[in-house]
Order: sequence, then C-alpha cells, then structure tokens
Amino acid sequence: MGARTLCLLFLAPMRQTLAVGLENTLISPSSRSEGAPTLTPGASTSSRRNTVLPRVEWTGAQPSVVPLQRERFEEVRPLGQGGMGEVVLIRDHDIEREVALKRLPPGADLDRVLRFVEEIRTVGTLDHPNIVPVHDVGVDEQGRYFFMMKHLQGETLESIIARLRAADLNALLRYPFQVRVQIFMGVLHALSYAHGKGFIHRDLKPANIMVGPFGEVTVLDWGLARRVGAAASTPASPGGATSAELAQARPLHTELGSVVGTPLYMSPEQARGEHDTMDARSDIYSLSVLFHELLGLTHYLEGLTSVPEIMKAVQTRELTLSPMHLNSPQGPVPAELMWFVAKGMSKDPAQRYTSADDMLLQLQAAQEGRIHVQCQRTFLKKTFHQGLRASDRNPMAITVAALVGAGLVVASAVHLGMSFFATMLH
Repeated sequence: MGARTLCLLFLAPMRQTLAVGLENTLISPSSRSEGAPTLTPGASTSSRRNTVLPRVEWTGAQPSVVPLQRERFEEVRPLGQGGMGEVVLIRDHDIEREVALKRLPPGADLDRVLRFVEEIRTVGTLDHPNIVPVHDVGVDEQGRYFFMMKHLQGETLESIIARLRAADLNALLRYPFQVRVQIFMGVLHALSYAHGKGFIHRDLKPANIMVGPFGEVTVLDWGLARRVGAAASTPASPGGATSAELAQARPLHTELGSVVGTPLYMSPEQARGEHDTMDARSDIYSLSVLFHELLGLTHYLEGLTSVPEIMKAVQTRELTLSPMHLNSPQGPVPAELMWFVAKGMSKDPAQRYTSADDMLLQLQAAQEGRIHVQCQRTFLKKTFHQGLRASDRNPMAITVAALVGAGLVVASAVHLGMSFFATMLH
C-alpha cells in the first residue's frame, strides 16, 4: 500500500470524526452576543478507546489467543504547551509504541477549533519525510479535540542554538557549519514541498524545527499555515503579550488583530498584516532569519524585548553582517553563507530568493565552490575552488605546473645562494 493511499485512509476517518465532533458541539447563546463564540461539547463527544488486539499465550508448542481489553492510550507525560493547546506523550498499548498527542484546551473558542481543524487537514495533505505525519484524530472524554502524530526524538534548533551559544563542546563538534547547512537544507526541502502544494507556514522559527538523532529534520507546528491567496481570518479575541510572557519566552508569539505569528521571525509584510498578498517569499524571509541565527548564534534583533519595538524593527532594521565574524568558539561564519542569508532577509520581497528551490540551488552551488564574488573573502574562496576543480579536470597539467613552479623556486634559491657566496668572497 503506497504512502498516498495511507494518507487518504487517514484523512477519511479524520474528516468524519471531526464532522461528528462538530455536530455534537454547541455554540453557547451568550457568546454569540459577545462576538467570540465558544464551543460547549455535547454528551456524545465522550469516547474512551479500548485495545482490540488480543494477547497471545503459549502452552508448550501451542499458541492461544486471549481476548484483552483495556484502555488503549495511556498518557505518559507532557511534551509542551502553546497558544493552540498542549502536546503530551501517549503510550499506544495496541501497537506498543509512543506517539505525540496534540489537543485543544477545554472550552476552546470557535476560532481555535477552526484553526485546529485546518492544521490537521493541512498536515494530512503534506505527505513529506521532513513534515511530521498525522496518525489519528478524535475527541476525548473531556470534549477536547486532538490528533495523534509521530513522536519525534531529538532536539529543536532552539535547543541546539542555545548549546552552541554557550560554547558547549559536544554541540560545537556535532554541529559544525557544514552540518548546519545540511540541517537547513532539510528545512528547505519541506518548505519547497509545502509551497508547491500552495501552503505557506507563517510561523517558522527554531522551536518549530526538530533534529533527530540520525540528523533527520522535521518541520513542526503547521497551525498558522494557510493557502496562498486564501482569505485572511481575523482572530476572535486579539491580544498582545504580557510582560510576564516576554520574560519567559524569547520567541514572542502574538495575535494582534490580523497580525499572526512570531514577531522575531516575521517578514516585514507579515508584520504589517498583509496576509492577502503574502506568498512563499514571506516564509523565505523567516527561513533566512532562522538560518542567520543558526550560523551566527545571535538574532539580528537581539536586545529588543517588547512586541511594538520588534514589530517596528522587523520593518526597518537592516541586517549587519560584521558581528557574524566575532563568534570565537566556533570561528568566523563562512563569507558565502553570510551573503546568502543577507539576500533572503531583504526587506523588499522582490529582492529575495524567488522560492525555496532557488535557495536550495544557491546553497548547493556555494557548497560546491561555485561562489558569487561579493567581497575579498568570497573572491579568494572562489579562486581556490576553481583551482581545485581545474586540478580534477587536468591532473597531469597541474602536476607539471607544480613541478615547474618547484623547479623555479629551487633555481631561484640556488641563484640567490651563489650570489650571496660570491659577494662574501669579494
């Protein structure tokens, strides 16, 4: 059975379950008058799921099947909490594996439910190795909508950057620049696929990128994703971040009117709330900010703490490349990568890369030594790589040239030596 067939099999019950759940949900009359509808789960939403697979017992050489019924899913521990709900680790006693379950809080308003439904269907549509798959969907006994997905091992880019900034030796050895480039290329592959399907992520940041123990890269949290050109939805209850939230979380998250996303990684057009005209180039700006931080270990808006300051700086503050040279524990950032992120972070969308595919091509070219000359460092590196490629194409010619060069050096040394002795004799 192919992956696409499996995806369709998942999506069919998913949509049926959500449809039934929504039919069994009521909008409270009081909330209608306030303009911020909330959902009151009906009695039929309560659903406990039991195991269906039997236990196999052996009596000598004869197997026997013993019916076994117990609650299938056991909650192990919380994995994280955010504005759209919480994620918990679940043990599946039928399949004997651990999965991640994302669920809405009790009494979630209609806006959150609709975004949650859209996230499930978006992720269900995006069948790609660098995007976490959805396994199941439903409503629990407390009336909370949930979906199950693969439990990913590893750490987020946010954690990796923090360890690199602290000059953690293990992190510096495990994540040199070439490995960080490979990680970023995995992110680009996921976004290239999503953009090809017509979706933009709108919330790309280090906390939403997971790196597995074998280097596998997964893009998480598609809750704010939307199709390019789709009508923008306005949150039911706009609000800003409090001072306590600012102190606890560096990647600020906000829903200011129609401005939705994480300010530190927003594009200028996203910060202005221009959702109707935003396209893949907005994600490209966010990707470039993320890559800039992964390379230089500092954010280009470092030091700003309030949402209004950040929103203004996103639209006006230009990137300064020089600080990327000053990270002594890891050495200077390669010059070609500095110029790469500078183009992606152009304030004008027309000056950025046209697509994630374009970024991939440019990054692969830089990795292969086909470097655009932007400064003295890039000129020297390009010349060096051209010499290496020439030696691969014409090894004999390079060998002869090297021998001739060595001979000239020896001859010059002998001539200087003889001149020196002649001078001494006179």
